[in-house]
Amino acid sequence: MLTSPLVDLDTGAVIAHPAIVDATGVLRAAPLPMVLELPVRVVLSGAGALAPLHEALRRAGRHPREAILLLTGPCQEQDRPLLKVGLDGLRTIGYLLGFADVGAGGAALDLITDSSPYLLALGADVVARIPGDHRATAVARAVVTLARGIGAHVMAPGVEREAQAATARGLGVRLAHGPLLAPGPDGKVRVPLPIADESPGTVMLGPRVQELLLPAVTLPAEAKAEEAVAAFGHEPTITSVILVDEYQRPKGSLDRSRFLLSFAARYGHALHGSKPAQRLADPPRTVPRTTPAIAAMQAAGRDAARVYDDLVVTDELNRCLGIVRVSDLIRQVAAIRG
Repeated sequence: MLTSPLVDLDTGAVIAHPAIVDATGVLRAAPLPMVLELPVRVVLSGAGALAPLHEALRRAGRHPREAILLLTGPCQEQDRPLLKVGLDGLRTIGYLLGFADVGAGGAALDLITDSSPYLLALGADVVARIPGDHRATAVARAVVTLARGIGAHVMAPGVEREAQAATARGLGVRLAHGPLLAPGPDGKVRVPLPIADESPGTVMLGPRVQELLLPAVTLPAEAKAEEAVAAFGHEPTITSVILVDEYQRPKGSLDRSRFLLSFAARYGHALHGSKPAQRLADPPRTVPRTTPAIAAMQAAGRDAARVYDDLVVTDELNRCLGIVRVSDLIRQVAAIRG
């Protein structure tokens, strides 16, 4: 069971928090994206059994796209067609799906592969035995290989020691939670990061954009323009809204100033409000998470009309991890050259 934030081992950023629906049907979750454990048997019980989950999110003002459902427990061979129907329905609504206990008695690997999950969580027993047990390390490596083949992230649960975090990171595991990553007395999470490359050439390129990452405000690619207006109106510091597909891949970028200017004109809302936001979007300017600040600045400068637009930071599968602001890049580059 998740008891601490879900952390990116590469950057130390908290990307999601554990959540529960309590006995009264109230969702207990932080504002960030959330991870909810969901027994497979509940999915197999049909739409009625899932209704309390949907209602809890609705009452909390949260959207399914903010939740990763981590499926727990086995699925019998004869139940697979029913499970597939249930998972397809959850995915259509907007939930991201994951499987728990992979490699340690969870769902069968062929079932996992056919389900196209977003997240695979290693079995806690596997994580507890690395790096001292080469057999557990081999299992973790196999799960990472499987995840890469189907386009999923891997999570290491229950991380207690720095050696476990280092081994998991070395195998290609991106996400983890556990006592080692629990918030300290000041509420901050501290992750033992790998030793940085301090060679002169690397230093002069500046930090990688993943170190400057800010959470992205996202909407489905088919969202209406009035939904984007509401997103901008909810928080005045939002500089962009990124339109993403069902796999979190960026499909459009809405710059705050240009987008809202379209609505400031006469009849702006009548013209655009009920139409797809994609009509007013620009192509997303993406940079891989490992891009150095200097290279990201060069990418930002290729289009003079959009030189100060937020850059969308992506992972190896072109999924949106967040944004980086050009003003932050400028400060980093100025600090290097100063």
